[in-house]
Amino acid sequence: MNVRRPIRAWRACGKPQRIEIYNRWSMYALTVVVPVLSLPYLVLAGRREAPAGPTAVLCVAALAQALCSVPLIRAGMASHVGRRPLPTGWLLVHGATTALGLWLALLLGPHHDGKPPTTVIAAEFMLILWIVPPALTLRPRFTALYGVGMLALSLPPLTVASDSLPAAVGVLIGGVLGMTGSAASSRCSAWMVGTTYELDAARETQSRLAVAEERLRFSRDLHDVLGRNLTTMALKSELAVQLARRGRPEAADQMVEVQRIAQESQREVREVVRGYRTADLHGEVIGARSVLRAAGISCTVDLGPDPAALAPLAQSVLGWVVREAATNVLRHSEAHEVAVRLHSGPRQAVLELENDGVTEPVPRTGEGARPDTGSGLAGLRERLGAHGGELTVERPAPGRFLLRATLPLPRTPTEPAPDKELAA
Repeated sequence: MNVRRPIRAWRACGKPQRIEIYNRWSMYALTVVVPVLSLPYLVLAGRREAPAGPTAVLCVAALAQALCSVPLIRAGMASHVGRRPLPTGWLLVHGATTALGLWLALLLGPHHDGKPPTTVIAAEFMLILWIVPPALTLRPRFTALYGVGMLALSLPPLTVASDSLPAAVGVLIGGVLGMTGSAASSRCSAWMVGTTYELDAARETQSRLAVAEERLRFSRDLHDVLGRNLTTMALKSELAVQLARRGRPEAADQMVEVQRIAQESQREVREVVRGYRTADLHGEVIGARSVLRAAGISCTVDLGPDPAALAPLAQSVLGWVVREAATNVLRHSEAHEVAVRLHSGPRQAVLELENDGVTEPVPRTGEGARPDTGSGLAGLRERLGAHGGELTVERPAPGRFLLRATLPLPRTPTEPAPDKELAA
């Protein structure tokens, strides 16, 4: 058996999936491991108190209940989070198997005064464990009705096996208390899993709303810049057409005015886009650290002695790397810590961002490797390539992701040339 495969599968799961797997396997352990480990005790005790028949029937009933619990717990958890409909068939099979096993074992078991026989004690434990899958699947009121029905079915054979009604009622009271605790624990586990999925969906929705809000802001800025100018251009061009048809020389003046407004609009759009796309390295690092810490992610920053000594163009390009990398950490990882490091020399600047909590394989970049297909990293690679830099991603350790941006620096700092993306 390959041990690394389940480990890789566990690392590939997000936090909601991990919590679901943990709770599901906890219920497996409760409803399967406990009955199976109790079978040797039942066999040994049954030999001293009764023939092997009732004990064997009870052991078979316990095994059947345990086997039916596994698919019911799995289907019930999926039904609780909305991935599949209610597993009614498994509920009926699970309840019928438990009831039939209890009736046969209790009616065929030993009947004597004194302490309750082993079959009665085992039947009580079967009832306590039986309620776990229904409580996970059904609503609380239906779980209560389902449990009351099973207790009512169990009362006649318990009365016969205990030789008295008070003894049977006492066993049932103990069963009710145990069933209540098991049902509450199972329901709380299902509620915790459902809440985790809701929080994960809310986090994804929040990220989408943030992107949508930024797009709306940018569209409003463009509308404010272009709306009035385009209306003016349309009116003046219409006036120029009318004047040209009449042979008036003022038509040329109107078209010159249209040309002037068009050039002014182009300049204003460039300013809007420049303000939207320009990123300051120090400001982006501070903003990224604030956002990451607000999300519960530890962020350590090491920008060297003086990051402000970099040319404005280099700070803008590296600031975009920080912005995109922080967005990727929030959207595509379950990180607990992020490290930002800047190594600046006379010839080049190297910016590294490393985080943990990678939940899916990240392809390496380099010779013989398939490049990543994300549009954000592809855009960063194009931006760095336009200035002679390069972007690489690595997996330095399992579950960790390292993004490295290398940007060559001029020998003497100069004012940056217009960005190619802005030179329209």
